[in-house]
Amino acid sequence: MVEIKLEENEEKFLRDFVKKGRKIARELTRARILLLANQQKGDTEIAETLDVGRNSVWRTKKKYHKEGLQSALTEKPRSGQPKKYTDKHEAEVIAQACTESPDGYKRWTLALLTEEMRKKDGLETINKESIRLILKKAKLNLG
Repeated sequence: MVEIKLEENEEKFLRDFVKKGRKIARELTRARILLLANQQKGDTEIAETLDVGRNSVWRTKKKYHKEGLQSALTEKPRSGQPKKYTDKHEAEVIAQACTESPDGYKRWTLALLTEEMRKKDGLETINKESIRLILKKAKLNLG
């Protein structure tokens, strides 16, 4: 079991952190874990009190010991899936959507844009959903 002994200023910071302002729920839970651990509560008791897993309690305490208070409260950024299309590709899609629609069509549809964009270099595998997300991010609406 990892023992937690907060310094006075850390404990005051955590109490204020929990009471004031808008925070991310996970950060509040971690702050409460550290406060309860500082009161010498056991991992199981903390987990039951806060309705979290014992591993969450253990990881938070471990992170506090290794990396300090701020690191124990916050999460490291997650990488996520890498971007499939470059900014240049996205710009091409947006530019195409802003052009005159093909003959016989009143406006561009996602299907038409997909068909047109697949003819371009590097966009051979683009699909309707990718185009929709690119246009959404750019706040463009085909309708």
